[in-house]
Amino acid sequence: MDRFRVEVISQTPNPQQTIYAAMHQDYAEAFVWDQRADWPSEEKAGELVIRNLLKGGRGHFGPLEHPQIVLNCGFFPHSTMQQIRTHRVGLSFDVQSFRYTGSRILDVVEGKTSVEDVFYLRPVGAYSDRQGKKYEYTPEIRQRDLDWCYQGCVRYKERIDQGFSEEHARGLIPFDVRQHWVVSANARSLMHLLDLRWKADAQLEAQKLCEAMWPHFQSWVPAIAQWYEDNRLKKARLSP
Repeated sequence: MDRFRVEVISQTPNPQQTIYAAMHQDYAEAFVWDQRADWPSEEKAGELVIRNLLKGGRGHFGPLEHPQIVLNCGFFPHSTMQQIRTHRVGLSFDVQSFRYTGSRILDVVEGKTSVEDVFYLRPVGAYSDRQGKKYEYTPEIRQRDLDWCYQGCVRYKERIDQGFSEEHARGLIPFDVRQHWVVSANARSLMHLLDLRWKADAQLEAQKLCEAMWPHFQSWVPAIAQWYEDNRLKKARLSP
């Protein structure tokens, strides 16, 4: 959907082995590092984590907090970042602020980029509010909203040209400016986020963010992702 992107910056290698080692140390008499030659393969470690920690509703999630993944999320509206950033347990963020530069906004006025490269508006279509009231977002209404975003860019440029700082002038731009951020999460906290923001009643754009994160989670911890898909995905259960 739209221009949204999620890319992996870094991730703990062999994450399922890492979870296995943490789990094993909970009950092992030995120092597990010394036993690493006998650790199961990454694939087998995933199977053991499912069997001993997650299967049957055991819900022993603590060892899943050790491996980390760092994601770069881009081109999402400011409102999505606000929703996601409220979930800080096990998550850490660095977010583009528009305090230091607003060159993209100036580029709109100068014709170097389009309004929709800088601001996000939902696609034309049928929608409903949280109380179930239905409405249409028509091409005509959307075009008026695009015009409003352009006027915001014009006003921003006026203030910059008058010598205003970027952090002062940014208060004039429309709310859903596109924003990039870096987020780090452990396996447990990422599932927590998916539980809360991939539900059917979650904000549409937050759902799209989770959808874009999901393939990275699958390739990183495949056994755990499969368990999550079978048992928790979009089921609106209390987050782990």
